[in-house]
Amino acid sequence: MRRVIKVGTSLLRGSRLRPTAAVIADLAASLHSAHRRGDSLVLVTSGAVGLGCQVLELEQRPSLVVALQAAAAVGQGRLMALYQDAFAVRGLVVAQVLLTRGDLASRRRYQNASHTLEQLLSWGVVPVVNENDTLATDELRFGDNDTLSALVAVAVEADELILLTDVDRLYDGDPRTNAQANPIAEVRDLDELNRLASVATGGGQWGTGGMTTKLAAARIATSSGIRVRLADGREPAVLDALLAGAAVGTVFQPSSKPLADRKRWLAHALLPKGSLRVDAGAERALRDQGASLLAVGLIAVEGDFRAREAVRLLAADGRELGRGLATLDSDSLRGLIGREGVQVVHRDQLALV
Repeated sequence: MRRVIKVGTSLLRGSRLRPTAAVIADLAASLHSAHRRGDSLVLVTSGAVGLGCQVLELEQRPSLVVALQAAAAVGQGRLMALYQDAFAVRGLVVAQVLLTRGDLASRRRYQNASHTLEQLLSWGVVPVVNENDTLATDELRFGDNDTLSALVAVAVEADELILLTDVDRLYDGDPRTNAQANPIAEVRDLDELNRLASVATGGGQWGTGGMTTKLAAARIATSSGIRVRLADGREPAVLDALLAGAAVGTVFQPSSKPLADRKRWLAHALLPKGSLRVDAGAERALRDQGASLLAVGLIAVEGDFRAREAVRLLAADGRELGRGLATLDSDSLRGLIGREGVQVVHRDQLALV
């Protein structure tokens, strides 16, 4: 089985009784056991900024981008040294892979990243993937490694994505503030997942995720045919149980009609530069007939973009219908609104979400 495992900053910071090195050693032990059983494994890790702050003895996570980048530069080397040492003890080789959103938003670079990861896995190497926090600017950031882990799972065509967090499973409310919140063992489809999104909460001081981003990651992965497991990563036995296939935490079942490879990239990896708002007739044609988007169905062009750049497709009321590549630039399309016979986004270059 091919698995992507994501571990966040809140877990990697450790504690006085269980420092970061011990957390990573336990993680390496669990992955080593799964590797011996024949699993192909990719580890998506946070922690560079957190470790940098720790080394620099900062009491709070910096708010300025340049300070975050500098802290990441300090922490990334320390983070990889810990991973290399922990995995080497068990005879496993790790490889550092640093990505920005731009690396996956470009089709060519997305394929290059996918091929590199495939080669590493074929060698029995464990890729350790992180966002390139030292260089990523705001517009090229994932913002959280939950999203990154889902896109990596899509890129390597994983069977399963495991999201390790600091709660034992998904609840229908915030268990930290609502004692009546009910645990959820299984999410069966995307409709159910979307309903649960309303109970999600934001991240803590040291993390940039939270349940909101984990549900977003689950949506990306399950729509691409990948099972998602969410569980408490603070106890090493939990990951061991997950890797052994035990029913632990919450499982998000994959879609029965997953998107094809290019459609996955169009739907999830692109960085939209603008939006195209369409009327009800165009919405029906897109959803029910698999049609291309024509200018006759346009009611508004929002933002500035060039031809072949990514755009969101929006319903008249603002709901996101999908994403695709525009055939013309935004200025040209504004002059063609309502025009018959002009193709705006070809059906092969769009994916409904």
